[in-house]
Amino acid sequence: MLNKHLPKWIGAIAAAFTCAALPPQAAAAYPDKPVRLIVPFAPGGSTDILGRLLAEALHPILGQPVIVENKPGAGGNIGGDYVARAAPDGYTLLLAAAGPTVINPSLYANMPFDPAKDLAPITCLEREHNLMVVTKSMPVKTLEEFLQYARANPGKLSFGSPGNGSPAQLAGELLKQRTGIQAEHVPYKGSGPAITDLVAGHIDFMIDNMPALLPQVKAGGLRALAVPSDQRATAAPDIPTFDEAGQKGFVVMAWKGLMAPAGTDPAVIERLHAAVVKALQDPQLRARFQELGAEPLASTPAEFAKQIADETAWWGKLVKSTGTRVQ
Repeated sequence: MLNKHLPKWIGAIAAAFTCAALPPQAAAAYPDKPVRLIVPFAPGGSTDILGRLLAEALHPILGQPVIVENKPGAGGNIGGDYVARAAPDGYTLLLAAAGPTVINPSLYANMPFDPAKDLAPITCLEREHNLMVVTKSMPVKTLEEFLQYARANPGKLSFGSPGNGSPAQLAGELLKQRTGIQAEHVPYKGSGPAITDLVAGHIDFMIDNMPALLPQVKAGGLRALAVPSDQRATAAPDIPTFDEAGQKGFVVMAWKGLMAPAGTDPAVIERLHAAVVKALQDPQLRARFQELGAEPLASTPAEFAKQIADETAWWGKLVKSTGTRVQ
């Protein structure tokens, strides 16, 4: 009986060895087709802007097009879940931001995926300044003048954000908590629509990522008051920090990173990490990031994983203290 089935056993063993050899070969050939970069937010925001810059820079390094696809919704959860469920082959990547990776686990009652378990960190891309801006019609030029104006007009001000539970909303809620001002939160479906309404004067202020807001400030459509960072932004050295403007310890910075589905071959992760490191060494790309208010950096996968774990705990405390919750 054993001799009768011996060829089948030999064939099965040979097939197993063949399969075991595939991942290294696949990794060595990676990529041999276009790579999709999923941006989990609408076009026009900082994640989209920086994602497209990165995709363009990676194209000649990887030797394949990197195609940006916007999959917005649910605070970034739709795009994050899409990548988490994708094949772990390195051809579907996430342009990660704080929302779907470190904030939403504390914010949403039912997360469709677990960022810590279902996504593999590749690298942080940049540390990004936020910016507080007001509509041009508001009669204030400094953060202190804004706070005085807000206290003199309780309940009359509104602030926008890319959506319920977004880092921009939490930054606004933290400002209210720290200063005692009153303001109504107005959620939008992305930073782009919120900024459009802010420029038009339909809302009064906003604290959001600098890459999306700074062009409007430079064009004269909005007035910048302060950056909630530990130092001034290279892109806007004349704008004071919150510390300098009298609000000590108010630091809420953003970041972007690159992640893959969990289970992606470590060799592919290493290839992508090396490609990003090389891209971020390009002076033109670095200058473009800095012009937008983003300080480029490249961490190791392990360093990025620790950053995600640390920030998940920090944002979780902020979510709890502000009472923000999304069903």
